[in-house]
Amino acid sequence: MAHVQVVSTATPYAHRITSRGHALTADEPVSLGGGDQGMAPFDLYLASLAACTAITLRMYAEKKGWELGEFSASLSSQRDETGKLHVHRALGASAPLTDAQWERLLDVVARTPVTLVMREGAVITSARA
Repeated sequence: MAHVQVVSTATPYAHRITSRGHALTADEPVSLGGGDQGMAPFDLYLASLAACTAITLRMYAEKKGWELGEFSASLSSQRDETGKLHVHRALGASAPLTDAQWERLLDVVARTPVTLVMREGAVITSARA
């Protein structure tokens, strides 16, 4: 389904991530001892959900013949008193959409592939390479 590789760099905490010929850098902010050379792991977590949100809704709108114009998704996260992570998505589109269209988009966004995996959890295993 997907394959990602991460390799350390000469900078503490900075790592090069590659997938299918694409590359980016992950790092921690200076306040956590990193060099702030890239997004932190939880930024990447939200970015994954944001990208899936935008792509899925664009595909759905195209299928329906709806014009979204410039689409945006702003995501934030915080932990509650029990430590459970809560993620909030704020969606926007520059094209005028009816309340019924927004209602349908919000229904679709609740079931994007990454949303479902994040809600359900995943089996994660580790082994020595």
